[in-house]
Amino acid sequence: MIEIISNLAGWLVSLIGTSGYAGIFILMAIESSFIPFPSEVIMIPAGYLVFQGQMFWLWALLAGLLGSIAGALINYYLAFKLGRVAIDKLVKSYGRLFFITPENIDKSERFFDRHGPITTFIGRLIPAIRQLISLPAGFAKMKLGRFVFYTGLGAGIWSAILLYLGYVFGDNQALIQQNLTLITWVVIILAVVCIAGYMFWNRKKK
Repeated sequence: MIEIISNLAGWLVSLIGTSGYAGIFILMAIESSFIPFPSEVIMIPAGYLVFQGQMFWLWALLAGLLGSIAGALINYYLAFKLGRVAIDKLVKSYGRLFFITPENIDKSERFFDRHGPITTFIGRLIPAIRQLISLPAGFAKMKLGRFVFYTGLGAGIWSAILLYLGYVFGDNQALIQQNLTLITWVVIILAVVCIAGYMFWNRKKK
């Protein structure tokens, strides 16, 4: 498995090195839309290129951030314009190709309805639901400025973490995988704490 990941990372380092910041933007936009393409295999190689001096960290981070927002806006506008019924039809027809089910959308929508815009930020930090969290925001017709702000905040934090991992651990894929798992759990715990804090503040406010 490590060998496969190492080969994939090597290919992506080469691809990103050739296509530059535009490559990071395009790949992160794909990752943030319906296509299940993990951001880990994009931003970590970009961090390695920063370590090698082939990229400037700020431009790499901005490319990743803007790409994430662009991909999220695709889902947001699809949900905003088409609505839940049309999205359900699309998911039933093609969702299996992208590992998306109506049940997944149900869960994300219920969570969004219960806790509001904060879920757009937190959802960007949690693997497996990053793409889906934009859909309930579109269904609810969340204000565009607020959606972009929360999405950018969450995506920026996650992209910075991955970029840092690539910079610190270079091409040592075993160490990256070990630390990525640890950091993912830390981020999930922080997300849960944020949710708990938000719920407490919201109840106190009422």
